[in-house]
Amino acid sequence: MVEQEAVSHLKDIALIDNVTCLGVLDHLVLKFENILNKKANHVPSGQHVLNKEYYEKISSMHFTIEHDDGQKLESINEADIIIFGVSRTSKTPTSIYLANRGYKVANIPLTGKENIDSYSIDFKRKTVVGFVIDPQRLEDVRRTRLNLITEDRHTNYINIESIQKEVEDSKKLFSLKSIPIIDVTRRSVEETSASIIKIHEIKHNL
Repeated sequence: MVEQEAVSHLKDIALIDNVTCLGVLDHLVLKFENILNKKANHVPSGQHVLNKEYYEKISSMHFTIEHDDGQKLESINEADIIIFGVSRTSKTPTSIYLANRGYKVANIPLTGKENIDSYSIDFKRKTVVGFVIDPQRLEDVRRTRLNLITEDRHTNYINIESIQKEVEDSKKLFSLKSIPIIDVTRRSVEETSASIIKIHEIKHNL
């Protein structure tokens, strides 16, 4: 509790009822005021300004979570950015990072069976990118994932030949549809997101 009027009221009530009331942060706040040579503003949740930008960011976050992993495809053209990629290419963490920057993102996993045209994406207006990754690195990531969930999946999911074909097929698909390709093998989420934002800004002349 930092709002001074509310604090004073609480102290008065505590005094009347003979209840001990301690401002556990009062001393700390005073110390910081002295160190920083700046007065505290005593505004509750002052670090989280509830302005238009804040609510737009929350809206982007809700949209992105709802459109994770190929969900709610009927409203995919409401997204600012659409990400394609085979399983375990950091689509979700990248989408969440971009959402925190205020972008509405949808991500769709490639399984080798889909037809991108069936999603009715407005490629002229939407920023669409495709993720690729080194097959050996992807095998490591998938194997680690299975170990973490204690699942022993002896399928093409961690078969290096199948993974190589998955990645190559995705590259061919992106090339066919003129979708910009981002290799996420040695990129952090922040670096990947920066590349996507650049593509988005160039496409929309921002």
